Amino acid sequence: MEKETIHPLYAISPVDGRYHKETEKLEEYFSEYALIKNRVKIEIEWLLKLVGENGVLPEKRRLSSDEITFLNQLIENFDLTEAKRVKEIEQETKHDVKAVEYYLREKLQGSSLQDQISLIHFACTSEDINNLAYGTMVKGVLERIWIPKAEALMKQVREKAEEWKEIPMLSHTHGQSATPTTVGKELAVFLYRWEFVLQQIKQSHLKGKLNGAVGNFNAHVVAYPEINWPKVAKELVEGLGLVYNPMTTQIESHDSLTMLLNLIRSFQQVTMDFNSDLWMYISYHYFTQKVNAKEVGSSVMPHKVNPINHENSMANIRISNALITCFGEYLPISRMQRDLSDSSMLRNLGVIFAHSVISMKQTQTGFAKMDVNREKMEQELQDSPEVLAEAIQTVLRKNGVMNAYELLKDLTRGNEVSFKKIQNWIQGLDLPKEEKEKLLQLTPEKYLGLAGEWTELE
Repeated sequence: MEKETIHPLYAISPVDGRYHKETEKLEEYFSEYALIKNRVKIEIEWLLKLVGENGVLPEKRRLSSDEITFLNQLIENFDLTEAKRVKEIEQETKHDVKAVEYYLREKLQGSSLQDQISLIHFACTSEDINNLAYGTMVKGVLERIWIPKAEALMKQVREKAEEWKEIPMLSHTHGQSATPTTVGKELAVFLYRWEFVLQQIKQSHLKGKLNGAVGNFNAHVVAYPEINWPKVAKELVEGLGLVYNPMTTQIESHDSLTMLLNLIRSFQQVTMDFNSDLWMYISYHYFTQKVNAKEVGSSVMPHKVNPINHENSMANIRISNALITCFGEYLPISRMQRDLSDSSMLRNLGVIFAHSVISMKQTQTGFAKMDVNREKMEQELQDSPEVLAEAIQTVLRKNGVMNAYELLKDLTRGNEVSFKKIQNWIQGLDLPKEEKEKLLQLTPEKYLGLAGEWTELE
């Protein structure tokens, strides 16, 4: 597609300016050009359904193979010049979908298809065209861009989780030292959460309608009462890869779209949590960040290496999720049989996906810069012998000690505890030899449970 672009420095939104390289592939799905092209496609698909090779209109002639090829080429060859012509017509009609109808009339004028011009946009309301156009656009970007990027992020994290699955790390619950874990296991938690939401996204289905001005096939039935119009509409909608919605007003209710967007919001909330934890781990020096000699972390503090990618990702998630929340609150509401508020809102679908794509890219970039600071983690574990209190009191419970928790509480809570002090305390316990030996061999870096085996767990 030929493009006309302004310099990124003149762009109002960073989506089209600063981050344009990360979002430009979305133009194929969510630009004004893309919307017009998809409207053209839906209008032609409907015309082919009426009078194509298996057309449903009884007394109308069937189109020849050359004529069908001609119509399909109108879709395939649609470019910026054609889109500009539609916009010129819209300047006169002041109606964007009607402009597409008039554009197609022009294309058929003087051809062997001239006798079919009256069937363009037959019995349709503009929402019949729009909802199917948007549905196919969202489906396309989801399958070809958004899901692959989500899977790329997960693959990157999965590889590091496997590499780091045996590296011990002190946990923190309520910001305090807690039972040790491993780096890989903590990454695996996010993978498990992402995978759960992603499966729901892959299984979600966008709905589409094609039933006229208020959803009753009124005009269709007046013209051709003998045709099973719901069946015809269902075939066309499903042929586009959407799920047929038989019960609507003038608009498709957008419930399936808002449900999908809310799933994307859930995925992004997991990513937000992931970034937040990485940010904290960096601040705790559990992870180091690779240094690029040419980069600057602060305009005044030369030593700074800031976790800017994670911060950037979180900002973009907040914008995307805020729009999703707005869509979820208002998109399913349409006064009586139709109002136009959804139309203006839907034009911002691309903004939601753009900030989402940026956030995933920034998360990947930031994560790629990170490496495990083993020395820091080992030292912190060695400095936190009190985390063994859980293990000791559990073994005491096993051996029938009734006040095991209280004994360990008195020993450790609010007190300075050394490893030697704990070992001496264990020596004084009345326990079977093998139990006592097990506790004496235990260290924070070995107290990991099944954390290192996460890849083998179902």
